[in-house]
Amino acid sequence: MFRQQRVEYKTTEQIRTMREAGLILSSALDQAVAAARVGVSTRELDTVFAGVLADAGATSNFLGYHGFPNSICTSVNHEVVHGIPGDYVLQDGDIISIDGGAVVRGWHSDSARTVSVGTPRPEDQRLSTVTEDAMWRGIAALATGKYVGDIGCAIDDYVSAVKGPPLGILQDYVGHGIGTQMHQSPDVLNYRTSHRGPRIRSGLCLAIEPMLVQGGVETAVLDDGWTVVTVDGKRASQWEHTVAVHDGGIWVLSAADGGAARLAELGVHVAPLD
Repeated sequence: MFRQQRVEYKTTEQIRTMREAGLILSSALDQAVAAARVGVSTRELDTVFAGVLADAGATSNFLGYHGFPNSICTSVNHEVVHGIPGDYVLQDGDIISIDGGAVVRGWHSDSARTVSVGTPRPEDQRLSTVTEDAMWRGIAALATGKYVGDIGCAIDDYVSAVKGPPLGILQDYVGHGIGTQMHQSPDVLNYRTSHRGPRIRSGLCLAIEPMLVQGGVETAVLDDGWTVVTVDGKRASQWEHTVAVHDGGIWVLSAADGGAARLAELGVHVAPLD
């Protein structure tokens, strides 16, 4: 992705606008996830999502982004990220990651969820749950850490400690800053590294998005130029939220409750913007 070198720090009023975008996005993802049923095409999910944004007066930041043709990414089974909605009809036992974004008055939000279709496979449920839990631990590290690199350390440490078959953390695709553009500096790694990144301070807004796989982390891009798949054909999961650091603490802009419930489980208290 094309990212700026400077970190864009936001005022409280700008973060409030991003919160508007995040709430619309959350509602649109709610509807798209609810529509992800056996017999429904991925194009239909895109239509549902786009309709919610249009009704709310928001626009999609995915549609037309470097030529991307839809309002969401729909990545099914071994597709990791950037899947293009189309004629594929969801089957019983599929797993799908739905990734979308919304723009309100020039300010962006970005979020993704993974859902099982029909009768879930236990190994897929575990994959999605661990990915989501890893995301929340990364968000908690944003609240308690000193540097952006602390997020990746928290995600990596959690995933590495999970009991059972090991899960791989993709390193080629990472989180990012967000604000007046969907993708900005800094990169938000999902793995432990010696690179600390910028210091965490008020005005920093990040999209935290771990992507985990059941097998190897090697990926390839399909001929459509977008869809990223695992080379070994094993399944993948993506979870993502847009999170802001402000003077009072952190607030998850793309979660209806600001992240209060899940972060409380980790001993972190969120700070509403109002």
